[in-house]
Amino acid sequence: MTHSLLVLGGSAFVGRAVVTEAVDRGWEVTTFNRGQGGWAHPGAQRIVGDRLDPASLWPLGEREWDVVVDTWSGPPRAARDSAAILADRAARYVYISSCSVYAPPPPRGATEATPTVDASPDGDDGPYPERKRGTELAITAAFGERALLARAGLVLGPNEDVGRLTWWLGRMARGGEVLAPGPPGLELQYIDARDLARFALDAAIAGHHGPFNVASRRGHATMLSLLEACRSVAGPTGTRLTWVDPGAIAAAGIEAWTELPIWLPPDHEYAALHDADVARAHAAGLRCRPVQDTVLDTWTWLSGLAAPPLRGDLEPPGLDPARERAVIRSAVTKA
Repeated sequence: MTHSLLVLGGSAFVGRAVVTEAVDRGWEVTTFNRGQGGWAHPGAQRIVGDRLDPASLWPLGEREWDVVVDTWSGPPRAARDSAAILADRAARYVYISSCSVYAPPPPRGATEATPTVDASPDGDDGPYPERKRGTELAITAAFGERALLARAGLVLGPNEDVGRLTWWLGRMARGGEVLAPGPPGLELQYIDARDLARFALDAAIAGHHGPFNVASRRGHATMLSLLEACRSVAGPTGTRLTWVDPGAIAAAGIEAWTELPIWLPPDHEYAALHDADVARAHAAGLRCRPVQDTVLDTWTWLSGLAAPPLRGDLEPPGLDPARERAVIRSAVTKA
């Protein structure tokens, strides 16, 4: 059955994955964005407009939609304004939110009922968690039980523009001795953007509503399986992993998550980012592809680019090569 889909955004990473998934299903897809992104699917119609300019939203009220998918991370008031126009025009609304909406630091095993940050649906700005939570409130106010809040965990996969998995792949491609942050069996939790897109569309059509923590089950991958997958697809012959204890990494002043993307040591204040309760989403049909597939497909995409895309509003992650070598030498000497 053909469905009509409106994607608010749709030119980068998760939005791109949603558009591609829907077009591949034969859906009628329309995107609404400023038209400044470097990518547009030839099988989708584009409406040009600016979420921050209420006067440009009028085309959203000219048609009816089976599903709306929204990836907004800006001021909540913009989501409030567009949701008000779409409330009588769309049957279902899926908001790609984030597990960062939970009050910090999040507890291990956070469920959808875990307390969230304070936020307003009328907000003009603020930190990322408050903007995402305020947008949740704005959309829920307009759509009620027709709204689904997909609180995504760490998102990886082709077209990533944050630079986490792409940094590890680039590091492996340089070869040599690679600092691997331990312990090797550290369990990870993440979601491939394509699996997130598939869940968003399936759950909307099935009539699910409310918040869902959308990520793989804890341990779907480990630091060992992730880095070995990266090494196997991107590392030249002789590339080797040197596992370094978290204590030695901390002593060197290296920051988890930013300088060593994806990794959080077991005792980190935010270690729960790899330990959310995702039972509800999996019961509703979430399926996650193997880490080896995510890594290989990301490397295949990345290999065709001159450089990985990086969002301008974020500092690029990664570890300086000289600091990496110093920590490895220190760790090997002490061993």
